[in-house]
Amino acid sequence: MGMISEFKSFAMKGNLVDMAVGFVMGSAFATVVTSFIADVFMPAISPLMGGLDLSEWKIVLEEPVIGADGVITDPGAVIALGSFLTAIISFIIVAFVMFMIIKGMNKAKKKEDDAPAAPPANEILLAEIRDLLAKQK
Repeated sequence: MGMISEFKSFAMKGNLVDMAVGFVMGSAFATVVTSFIADVFMPAISPLMGGLDLSEWKIVLEEPVIGADGVITDPGAVIALGSFLTAIISFIIVAFVMFMIIKGMNKAKKKEDDAPAAPPANEILLAEIRDLLAKQK
């Protein structure tokens, strides 16, 4: 029973729960960014690129084989450059937003006051001498 209670105490620590919430929020944010890239950003820059859809950029290494009934029997080999570039743009947006969030959190965090510096050694020695002289009187 010791291992189960140890696992329970580990799982219920604040840091682990915070991390789990972070993962859930991160995956939800990634979904929003993916939708933004696919549905807003790429259609907006498509006219600037002469109507070319970036997500459709691909290098065909081997053509797909289509059977007599119109069904693809062999998908061939394709390098999907557009999907890769879309993923890079999504990563850059997510990284920038996370940078801004962390920067804002660090700015909002209360600056901790530094502990007062220790007095110089000669002041400590003088205080000890003063205390000894006071005891002798």
